[in-house]
Amino acid sequence: MLSLDRQEAYRRRYAEMNPGWCTATHVYQELVAAHLTPTTCVLDLGCGRGGVLERLHPHAGFVAGLDADLVSLREHRAHGLALVCGLAERLPYSDGVFDLVCSSWVLEHLPDPLSAFHEIARVLRPGGWFVFLTPNRCHPLLILNRLLRPLQRQLVSRIYARSGSDTFPALYRANTFAQIERLAQEAGLRRVSLYMIGDPTYLAFSEPLFRLACLLERITPPGLRVHIVGEYVMEGKSSAVTR
Repeated sequence: MLSLDRQEAYRRRYAEMNPGWCTATHVYQELVAAHLTPTTCVLDLGCGRGGVLERLHPHAGFVAGLDADLVSLREHRAHGLALVCGLAERLPYSDGVFDLVCSSWVLEHLPDPLSAFHEIARVLRPGGWFVFLTPNRCHPLLILNRLLRPLQRQLVSRIYARSGSDTFPALYRANTFAQIERLAQEAGLRRVSLYMIGDPTYLAFSEPLFRLACLLERITPPGLRVHIVGEYVMEGKSSAVTR
């Protein structure tokens, strides 16, 4: 069994072994934080019980949180957020009201990602930002996850010591560089930066497995790394960066 605390300990070790490496969640949080000002209007799309905006919301002017799971919204840990139960494909907001839409661990669950991307673009003001974190469906672990989809809830509970009730169906329809780029372009969003970030700790059930996963990480092509963090803008030309 791989608890979250144990996984985080392995991540700290991996960071010490690889100076300059940061977790995808850290990169995502830094990108979100860079766009926050006292007047920024933010939508946390798929906010769940908290996440990054749980910590960063005091730095923004207004933060709305939307999630399809009402139980998660009722248990949200931050105070002062405008929480709404709804779907990414039908956002209950007016056009151009947000400076930033951020979303972590959501794109993989979207049944209709093109509609969701159009909705994100619609509620962003001109020059607004979309920042996201999602798994890369090309990674071998994600391929295995799709094969074991009928057992997903039980495996999450037994292997990672996390509640199966927090595991939602993953469809992976917006989870490759090509898919995301096509969806963003069709919605009118331009890529500013995109990071493919590895993480060997998902298989670190023991010390030997951790070392093996670290070795495999060294030979994994960048396009197959397990996490994707992206930053897109509603308008304006920028020099795109892919890493």
